[in-house]
Amino acid sequence: MYKILSTDNMAKAAEFTTPYGVIQTPCFMNVATVAAIKGALSSIDLKNIGTQVALCNTYHLHLRPTDTVIYEMGGLNKFMAWDGPILTDSGGFQVFSLAHRRKIKEEGVYFSSHINGDKIFMGPEESMQIQSNLASTIAMAFDECPPALAQREYINSSVERTTRWLNRCIVKMKTLNSQEETINKKQLLFGINQGGICVDIRISHAKTISNLDLDGFAIGGLAVGETHEQMYNVLDNVVEFLPKNKPTYLMGVGTPENILEAVDRGVDLFDCVLPARNGRHGHVYTNDGKMNLLNKQYEKDERPIGVDCNCEVCKNFSRAYVRHLLKAKEMLGMRLCVMHNLYYYNNLMSEIRTAILNRSFKEYKNKRLDGYRL
Repeated sequence: MYKILSTDNMAKAAEFTTPYGVIQTPCFMNVATVAAIKGALSSIDLKNIGTQVALCNTYHLHLRPTDTVIYEMGGLNKFMAWDGPILTDSGGFQVFSLAHRRKIKEEGVYFSSHINGDKIFMGPEESMQIQSNLASTIAMAFDECPPALAQREYINSSVERTTRWLNRCIVKMKTLNSQEETINKKQLLFGINQGGICVDIRISHAKTISNLDLDGFAIGGLAVGETHEQMYNVLDNVVEFLPKNKPTYLMGVGTPENILEAVDRGVDLFDCVLPARNGRHGHVYTNDGKMNLLNKQYEKDERPIGVDCNCEVCKNFSRAYVRHLLKAKEMLGMRLCVMHNLYYYNNLMSEIRTAILNRSFKEYKNKRLDGYRL
């Protein structure tokens, strides 16, 4: 069930009730690709930094430890000791990111494993079966994520195939949820809007999938080569054609600036590897913008990473100490940076929700963006 609590122009604060708990939106989902955050954070850490949803990847978990092993272990929640909602990406993004290792057919996609070269086939039914084995809260439909700047003819045929695959996903999901041996018989299914930066194709596809029996709708195929302005143009034109009584999820986005702009255009859910990936390289987020702790200027800096941040890292450690750990290649340095970044993102979303509830989101957004430009 999805309930809007407040709106501020297009921005909205809502509650999305799932079998594994209520998600307060707008929400940033922390990316735990292989059932773990890259950067040595556990599920216990995620809870301590205010994470609402963990996002895991179907393709990677299918390869190892395999979805069969996770099924036998009782599903992802039990396996990774996480009692909150989990969203699993369908493997569709790997159709884009592993383009050199795959071949697309009507029945599905043939991959070569990036681990050992083994041949793998994944179609809509296989993706749904794997995600059912993983027992995630929200399963994503299997789709193709074409390059944003691909030729219009290719994008059009790709979107048509994605729609056919979506209908196959719906049928398979209903079957799986009715089976006695299924761990999560209330698994939710989101469809994905595609179309590159071709706004008319995007709108047509949004209208088509809005008529299907789905629990939420994602906008995919962005942040894959287009400019920010092109991304925002797609959102300006497409969000309004997705159901208002279901959550809207912008996949793979993004920076704090991207999130603020997308919330302003009506988006509920986000995910991105940036905060963890940047943290592992000493790049940390603050209300004054992103900083590189490897820079010499922080060698004797006694201040916390974020002078107004309440995370455990900032309460206890200086920029100088964290920089020392990074330079010494101690794993703790990477862990502290990732922990801070994810806390920053989760706290940013909390502040966004409060601003929308108070109908002061525009002022909040402008304040944050002004800080990032300093």
